[in-house]
Amino acid sequence: MARAALGRPSGRMTRGKMTRGPIPAWRWVPAISVVLGILFSTLPIVSDHGWWPDFGLLMLLAWRLMRADPWPAWSAGVLGFVDDLVRGSPLGLAVVLWTLFMLAMDIVDRRTMWRDYWVEWLVACLFIALAEAAEWQVAAWGGAPVRFDAVWPSALVSALCFPIAGLVVARLDRMRLGR
Repeated sequence: MARAALGRPSGRMTRGKMTRGPIPAWRWVPAISVVLGILFSTLPIVSDHGWWPDFGLLMLLAWRLMRADPWPAWSAGVLGFVDDLVRGSPLGLAVVLWTLFMLAMDIVDRRTMWRDYWVEWLVACLFIALAEAAEWQVAAWGGAPVRFDAVWPSALVSALCFPIAGLVVARLDRMRLGR
């Protein structure tokens, strides 16, 4: 009786859009989009102040806040390592930060039943500010003469760019799922 309620594998229930997974060729789209966001920082834009947002982190946060299913537990470490290599940060900084952010987002997922857009934006802004403060602290430990108030323009620009990253991720996810 219970198996009949679930439907047959070739039955009507498996043909709907709700039961389909991602298109097999598009399985790697989340990771590739994060790596492309990381590579976005290599564009030749010159600035006296570090206002350029970390698009790799923005894409990771947008993907993870939108969908938890394409992310295995180890993916944050690998993507963070790529971010450290490309951006020239001390090796391990993004690995640790991105892994902690993924674990914290797992806790947020378990604690909140429903999240709306503003809660996700607030969570992303918190993680962006923590990442900027951690990068500043590591630079200060290295002897860089960077004032803490120089961190906030980058955090503000990153927070304002998060909705754009969310829009890009939503469009990519629709294409990935074939909807």
